[in-house]
Amino acid sequence: VHRTTPDEYRRVVEVNYLGTVHGTLAALEHMRKQGEGVILQIGSALVYRSIPLQSAYCASKAAIRGFTDSLRCELFHEKSRIKVCMLQLPAVNTPQFAVVRTRLPRKPKPVPPIFQPEVIARAALHAALHPTREMWVSGSAVKAILGQRIIPGLLDRYLGRIGYDAQQTGEPVARYRPDNVFAPLPGDRGAHGAFDAESRSHSMKLWARLRRGAIAGSVAAAALALGLYSWRA
Repeated sequence: VHRTTPDEYRRVVEVNYLGTVHGTLAALEHMRKQGEGVILQIGSALVYRSIPLQSAYCASKAAIRGFTDSLRCELFHEKSRIKVCMLQLPAVNTPQFAVVRTRLPRKPKPVPPIFQPEVIARAALHAALHPTREMWVSGSAVKAILGQRIIPGLLDRYLGRIGYDAQQTGEPVARYRPDNVFAPLPGDRGAHGAFDAESRSHSMKLWARLRRGAIAGSVAAAALALGLYSWRA
């Protein structure tokens, strides 16, 4: 916190929070005319449980949640058919860790478990077609919110102890390292970051959610079969 400047905090809020606000307002203008629509907000497990070294990011994501909750209430009041869904993401293997501004001695990395961008894309598509209030994309996100609700003080100490090393690789940061805080860097860096070998291509929580109907049917069929077997016995 003490090494982040007010201008850097302001910039993160302008991009993450106000960028979301402006995008939402633009979408609402069109959706109100057509009478329906789905707005997807990209959140994070860090909405519910902040971690060290990411105070600006965590604060901006928490602001998005507050804005989204207020908007959702207003849409209910208006009896609007516009839905707002917030995806709470785990750590994702994107190029941001190669271009983010850092003052750490070693290169930054996402906190495991890490998921590939395709997992998030599948979740976003499902949320757009089957909107719900919030979608937790992985079990790690669920653990974050449960830990914050049950043992917040213990979690403070735990993250203070392991949170620094968990967000750094073993490689030193280059002396001159361009970043994208105040201006985008040139070139298309793609969707994947440098952590393919450590990243998961599937989320069991998302898998279960996408197949919730089939799983429920299988459980019901198994229960019926067990009941018939017991009755015959």
